Amino acid sequence: MFASVILLCLCIVFLFFQFRSRRPKNFPPGPTVLPIVGNILHISLENPLKDFEKLRKSYGNVYSLFIGSKPAVVINGLNAMKEATVTKANDFAGRPQDLFVNDSTRRKGVILADYGSSWKAHRRFALMTLRNFGLGKDSMEERIHGEIQYTINTLEKSIGKTLSPQVMFHNAASNIICQVLFGTRYEYDDDFIKVIVQCFTENAKIANGPWAMLYDTFPMIRNLPLPFKKAFENVETCQSLAKRLLAEHKKTRVPGEPRDFVDCYLDEMDKRGDDESFSEEQLTMYALDLHFAGTDTTSNTLLTGFLYLMTYPHIQERFQQEIDRVLEGKDRASFDDRHRMPYVQAVIHEVQRIANTVPLSVFHCTTKDTELMGYSIPRGTMIIPNLTSVLNEEGQWKFPHEFNPENFLNDQGEFVKPEAFMPFSAGPRMCLGEGLARMELFLIMVTLLRKFQFIWPEDAGEPDYTPVYGVTLTPKPFHMQIQLRATQ
Repeated sequence: MFASVILLCLCIVFLFFQFRSRRPKNFPPGPTVLPIVGNILHISLENPLKDFEKLRKSYGNVYSLFIGSKPAVVINGLNAMKEATVTKANDFAGRPQDLFVNDSTRRKGVILADYGSSWKAHRRFALMTLRNFGLGKDSMEERIHGEIQYTINTLEKSIGKTLSPQVMFHNAASNIICQVLFGTRYEYDDDFIKVIVQCFTENAKIANGPWAMLYDTFPMIRNLPLPFKKAFENVETCQSLAKRLLAEHKKTRVPGEPRDFVDCYLDEMDKRGDDESFSEEQLTMYALDLHFAGTDTTSNTLLTGFLYLMTYPHIQERFQQEIDRVLEGKDRASFDDRHRMPYVQAVIHEVQRIANTVPLSVFHCTTKDTELMGYSIPRGTMIIPNLTSVLNEEGQWKFPHEFNPENFLNDQGEFVKPEAFMPFSAGPRMCLGEGLARMELFLIMVTLLRKFQFIWPEDAGEPDYTPVYGVTLTPKPFHMQIQLRATQ
């Protein structure tokens, strides 16, 4: 009798999940959905990008997967991406809220916040503040050039030798965003920076590993003492550091005379009075959000850029010739110089395209029942924008599968930006830090390549361009040989 009851219960559970995992009418096609696990067996938990491409070839540019019992729609190709992020931007501007990354960050900050009045107010505030602090103007350029000098000092100590640039570029990007946020740069061995970087690195691995996928797929395991708990501890550590920094910041603050992003936020809190959407708790997560987003993406793009420029020396040489010609007689580059450097612009944009730093963007969620490419997508459906499929789409690029700056040059040698160039995504959820990132990449690459020659070491073997998958794609560790240029 007892065995029969157990068997009956198992059948009911099986039928329940089978029903839950059925595709709605006119929903995008996809592989067969298994009870309970959904399509978790169809994708690699270590790196799903190749699996996504195989599924695209089987089911088209808009297809569906089930993560456990939850449906998700994967968007591929320029046309589908534009319809979702631009044409029907508001319909697709939500964020899924029942995921590991949301729970670990307590749904604070701006990147993962759901689409609503609080998120809109915070995004408007961030865009306005970054603009007021000189994005595209001299004050931001000064900050970037100041940090570049520390990078130059590091490189000068390695002339004639080899250097592993991973930490150097990560520290430079981290310090630039720290100056924007906190008005402070940190020595590279500072405990604050070391702990923050360690926590971010661990959490990025967890968030893109099997434990986060299991957390999202099987809610019943979330309270168990499993390895994903480490991510929650890391967030607590980072928040404690940020709160301590905020308390010190407030001691020297003069209301109405902001020195940095944090001061601006505190002034905004004063203006809003009892508006609980702007709070110190929100500010700490907001600052950590922006620090993470502004560090990993930029440093990994720089690493990719120098990897390719070393191994394509003819491109590096032409890049440097244009710098020399345009900057002749000038002490240093300014961001406005980019308008007279079509080849440099083409190389930097090609680096961003090939780096594909955030291949799956940040997951979206539909805010209402809507349609995409003729399919019906219910409200609350998770959306996975596969930016990889756009950045190397056949027909959109002259050379979609190779590193070639000609992808951004017309027949007259003028810089052009194809519509399919969207490494920062598009629409209302487009990356907040695009302007800062573009300025950093231009000033750092131009300044360093004006002064130094970067050479692939003879004993390094063949370069491996295959990136390591994570929240951001990271080039495999490599070394560079440094020489002063003959023009110096």
